[in-house]
Amino acid sequence: MTNRTLGALAVSLLASLLVAAPTAAVSAGVATDPLASSQAAAAEIATFWLSGGGANLAAATPYSVQTAVDKITTGGGGISPDTKPGSTPPSLPATTGTAPTTAGKVFFVGADGQPHWCTGTAVQSQYRNVVATAAHCVYDTERFDSTLDKWVFVPGYAGGTIPSGLYVGKQLFGHYDFDAYRDYDRDYAFVVVYEGVVPSPTGGLANFGRLGDNVGGQGLAWNQPMGSTVDVFGYPAGQHPDGKRPYTGETLESSRGRTITAMAPSLKGENLQAVDSPFTGEGSLGSAWMLRYDKASGRGYLNGLTISVADTDADLRYDTSLSPYFDGELAAVYSAASTHWSGAVLPG
Repeated sequence: MTNRTLGALAVSLLASLLVAAPTAAVSAGVATDPLASSQAAAAEIATFWLSGGGANLAAATPYSVQTAVDKITTGGGGISPDTKPGSTPPSLPATTGTAPTTAGKVFFVGADGQPHWCTGTAVQSQYRNVVATAAHCVYDTERFDSTLDKWVFVPGYAGGTIPSGLYVGKQLFGHYDFDAYRDYDRDYAFVVVYEGVVPSPTGGLANFGRLGDNVGGQGLAWNQPMGSTVDVFGYPAGQHPDGKRPYTGETLESSRGRTITAMAPSLKGENLQAVDSPFTGEGSLGSAWMLRYDKASGRGYLNGLTISVADTDADLRYDTSLSPYFDGELAAVYSAASTHWSGAVLPG
């Protein structure tokens, strides 16, 4: 559990790395919270997950908090872009050959004291060290004034392997309205992570370099029109209401659809977007919605993050995923995270 440092930071979208910033600067209430504020704390967290051959990673179960909603309404008004459309481009890793995927699992210890996971995605940033996911996969909504414990990101995690390193969360950047009021229209978070680590031959830890240098980073797009085609990437698990379990959570899955406006009364979500998707909620929380996704490079523009799913036709099968609408306030939160330095877990 961490003590919270909340600030209403006036963040300009005129940051140099944003390619198409809005014409007018937009300020947002940005909440920033430490996850592992020292190298020693980060090393302890990494050891927790990697010791015993990664036993705690293997024991983790998909996070089951706020995975589904009973009723949503789609279409109609509700979303109004607050600035002109904008974007920042994706980056490719510096290594040659086939680029590793930017998608992976975020692992943490929940309020129940047990290890869990959601989906996360590496995004482009100045120091190549930012991960995007749902805010309630970082903030602990079951405990007051706390973040989830021992938060890490493992890109490409599958079958107990860590092909591109493990990255300990250093600093959380989210929207003040989610932190303070649990406003699910703002259920998004950008986490600055330390450089990666892997198990060393001697049983300790070894540095593995920056996240973006190893796997690249997706771009970001905001204030995009509804009706855009997005590719959704995540690790769905769990079962549909009919009891069937089409996904194991062990492999990265994808679906494609067009975005539409949505409202979810149970979440008090009035400015959400929805897309047709057969994903179950467990495991897919934090899944990336990629705009203009290019299969050849594995890169596109992050334009949504799954925060819950719904069965809209009452056939006992989830058919729709929900995300906050990415607007200028989200871009301001991202801008604050994208210039935050982290450094390595181990000295030297």
